[in-house]
Amino acid sequence: MNERPSGSSVSLAQAREVILTGALEIEGRLLAASNATLRARATGGGASVVCVVKPVAGERPLWDFPDGTLSGREVAAHAISEALGWDLVPPTVWRDDTEVGPAMVQLWIDEDHAARPVDVVRPGHVPEGWAGILEARDAEDQPVILTHAIRSDLARMAVFDAVVNNADRKGGHVLCDAEDRLWAIDHGVTFSEEDKLRTVLWGWAGDQLSEDQLEGLEVLEGALAAGIHDVDRFLSESERQALQERVRDLLDHARFPLPSPHWPAVPWPVF
Repeated sequence: MNERPSGSSVSLAQAREVILTGALEIEGRLLAASNATLRARATGGGASVVCVVKPVAGERPLWDFPDGTLSGREVAAHAISEALGWDLVPPTVWRDDTEVGPAMVQLWIDEDHAARPVDVVRPGHVPEGWAGILEARDAEDQPVILTHAIRSDLARMAVFDAVVNNADRKGGHVLCDAEDRLWAIDHGVTFSEEDKLRTVLWGWAGDQLSEDQLEGLEVLEGALAAGIHDVDRFLSESERQALQERVRDLLDHARFPLPSPHWPAVPWPVF
């Protein structure tokens, strides 16, 4: 993890160390988030980076996830991204010493809004090289199509979501930085024992997994068997078992999952 975030002189490894050990100064709150989400600056070792802080105390209770576990699931999701070798999730750490109490801290990603890899367009305007996912109607009752780019890093993200059982992969949770690198964020509702995959990334549904994707899953399977600290720390034993079973199922079938007929396959709203 030696690459640098877009526009930064700090490597990802350095950024992780800064958000893990540096002094944190809260700068404000992101009001659009459903749970308390704070913007902060971490400073240490001669470096300073912007980060996101999600405190346990600011989590809204959910009926289908244990209270006080969402921030920890974000840290576990980052650990899975690293174990796969894909580094889709920005550096994410756990801290007990923030001014708002125990919290997840994640490197802030500056998004290039003009390079959005998931979009809603009018019929007949799906870009070449993109997949149409869902036909719907907008607030003015006009027909629209949910669509996303077909690219290898986005396909990896779809596999990652199947692994972590992501119940809320909205279009706004896929960021593209100024260097055209994709980042996956917002993984609080993941790792349920029950199948809950809801995503906008269905463009490969039923397709065969690539050798690269299968190789990543095999590496992950071995890492899970040996133990991954942040996965073992933040998930229950039954959740870890379900995680291992999902990885094995993906390897056995070697195909992207299909949408389930038993629950909504696409999150709402999609952004």
